[in-house]
Amino acid sequence: MPTPLQLKIVNFTKDAYIVVEGKQNADHFYILRSGKVRVSKEVEVVQEEGGNVLGPGDFFGVVAAMSGHSHIETAQALTDCSAISVNKENFGDLIVQNTPVAMKIIQGFSRRMRYLDEALARITLQQSSEPDIGHLFFVAEFYAKQSQFNQAHYAYHQYLRYCPNGPHAERARQRLEKIQPYSQAVYLDGSETEFTRIYKKNTMIFSEMMPGGELYIIQKGSVKITKIVNDNEVLLAVLKQGDIFGEMSLIENKPRSASAIAFEDTQLLAVNRENFARMVSSQPQIITRLTQLLAERIWFIYKQLANTLLKDKVGRLFDGLLIQLERNRVPLRQGEAYTFEFGPKELINMVGLPMAEGREAMRELLKNSRIKVLEDRIVISDRAEIEKQAKYYRKMQKIERARRQSRL
Repeated sequence: MPTPLQLKIVNFTKDAYIVVEGKQNADHFYILRSGKVRVSKEVEVVQEEGGNVLGPGDFFGVVAAMSGHSHIETAQALTDCSAISVNKENFGDLIVQNTPVAMKIIQGFSRRMRYLDEALARITLQQSSEPDIGHLFFVAEFYAKQSQFNQAHYAYHQYLRYCPNGPHAERARQRLEKIQPYSQAVYLDGSETEFTRIYKKNTMIFSEMMPGGELYIIQKGSVKITKIVNDNEVLLAVLKQGDIFGEMSLIENKPRSASAIAFEDTQLLAVNRENFARMVSSQPQIITRLTQLLAERIWFIYKQLANTLLKDKVGRLFDGLLIQLERNRVPLRQGEAYTFEFGPKELINMVGLPMAEGREAMRELLKNSRIKVLEDRIVISDRAEIEKQAKYYRKMQKIERARRQSRL
């Protein structure tokens, strides 16, 4: 018989600050029982879906607690209120003993992640409208032009599967017939019996805009998450053993927002809706891991969105480096060196600058003697210098904003 979940009730008076943006080492989150709470950010990047005022049953502070990063928002009591304080170590017990609450958190995270991901795509990728399922044909065309026939085969097949009478159906059939001898595609129509699956390097697991009914857990190997935008392949992430992906489509029953491709020979565990429902109560450690990953992604995307609001391009590069240090939990100790796993071009892409402007800003950044590029990797000799410079540019922008407002 499971041990009863120990919950702590905490009360706050009107105007009290419950969590504060930027505060480190959050070890618990809150579920509101009564009253109202407003969540806000120093820089309001995008209007939150559903608004910023929370009521009974809503939760806050989960991103920081479950990701292990600093708070990305401030929560202040609008009225006298009462909340349940849940320690992050007890999240697994919460899943087992109060599954509806745990699922509400996961579903809320998934909606928030999709909303923020779309906002970031609009800002950094200049993608203003969501493509429809016919976009599968253009995904296939892109990979065919690159002679990446495994991916092209998969995407052409999916286009014909979902758009058999689509405007490009005949061309898709002809091209699929041509490339088929040179391609290797697996699990083209999924599987209802094989849940442990092997994907060879450069084979597609799913394509953006496909319907999705499974999430995946990487057991061996690695997977890259990509998106075709303006006839370019944008690398969004490289996921490794233990990572979970594809959860948003399963939880929300919406199309895939990006493609997943085996980065090397990879073994996955596929989890469908039926198995996921059982897993929630039978394997709380996996659901806890999923929540942690979603929290990590939300924290990271908030930081990316806030970065886009920095006007100074050199400031954006410094801030981009600081985000990567924080994301990798690198201690910001003075005088200690660090080598990033990327070079100038990748950093420019990360912060969404046009390449010409980014190169110019990069030249300015490299005037700082503590930053160098060695073998196409950015190397810093003082981690604390990155934090110092990023905070300086944010402070300068805050002062400039205050000046402009005072003139109004």
